[in-house]
Amino acid sequence: MPKVRLAGTVRGEKDPNREIRARLLYSLFSKGWDIYNSNGDQRISLSNIERKIIESDAFVFTPGATLEDLFKAVSIFVGYQTMDANLAAKPTVLLNSDHSWEPLFTLLAHLNRLGTVKQNHAEYLRLAESPEQVLDILDHVRKQGVPDVGREKIGASSVGSFETPLPASHQGNVCVFCSASIEDPAYLNDGYQLGKQLADANLGCVSGAGNSGIMGEVVRGSVDAGGWTAGSNVPHIIELEGLPQGLSTFWLKPDIYTRMEVMIEHSDAFVIFPGGSGTVQEMLALMIFKQQGHRSMAGKPVVVFNRTDAKGVRFWDPLIQMLGTWCYDGEFIIVDDLSNIIPTLQPLIQELKLVDR
Repeated sequence: MPKVRLAGTVRGEKDPNREIRARLLYSLFSKGWDIYNSNGDQRISLSNIERKIIESDAFVFTPGATLEDLFKAVSIFVGYQTMDANLAAKPTVLLNSDHSWEPLFTLLAHLNRLGTVKQNHAEYLRLAESPEQVLDILDHVRKQGVPDVGREKIGASSVGSFETPLPASHQGNVCVFCSASIEDPAYLNDGYQLGKQLADANLGCVSGAGNSGIMGEVVRGSVDAGGWTAGSNVPHIIELEGLPQGLSTFWLKPDIYTRMEVMIEHSDAFVIFPGGSGTVQEMLALMIFKQQGHRSMAGKPVVVFNRTDAKGVRFWDPLIQMLGTWCYDGEFIIVDDLSNIIPTLQPLIQELKLVDR
């Protein structure tokens, strides 16, 4: 029998979505689906999420979206975008009877208009208003398949992990989460300048080690200024984006989740630069870890660079608005000027280092 992984949490007997979840369970069972996580009590970590994907044939998200649900849904979308073979032909449906998924869709539509999300997210994360519609969508997508993302590989990946010691002048590592697809010269120049500023401040630059878009420019800016740079990537994404030249340290990982994990562990602070759904995924992971009190995020600052473009559009407004529902004051800092990023981070990193001693 095909296996569907059910996402979402049952919040006790008075949960308003309990009845519709029961209807959904009945509908899935009656149509021949085996169900993982029917009770809504299984926790997923970065280290096991890819295994859960491999074990499943489809994914259904229930109403009452939480921060973790948002993370899992956007992670699956990123997997489609990056041509993760473990997601091939596997449908994803979001039961949106309470409209709790609409902030995520508003954000992804905004990023599509700005060009950092090339695909129409609604063709991959399918919305349903009833359990019966969930079944119809699952049947349709299993027959028709998941749409092609329109990407081609640029070459094979043969690189392995390597490490270079930190320089004596090293003041800490800043992880930059950003777009690997933006081609606008103004955005690319900002990425290059941030990389240079990190090197000038003796701060290591950690990134997703992509060679394209802002991601590649951040690394180039740091390398050209003599900085220490580190990054992590996975074979199937390297085949799409390549690797930048000059990395001091590189961690090869098998999937995008353990890739995030090693980047978080080796960083003292984080910058959310203009990006796409992958950057949203990474921001959500940081917020979840902060709220869980995860040791890898203890005391580490997160800065969101809410850049204003030539038309007056503030890049991360929909993200900030969405997170207002699930995050607390002080969990991230908003900066609207490139020149303020490093001055904002430096004292916070120094404070973190003093605490660690």
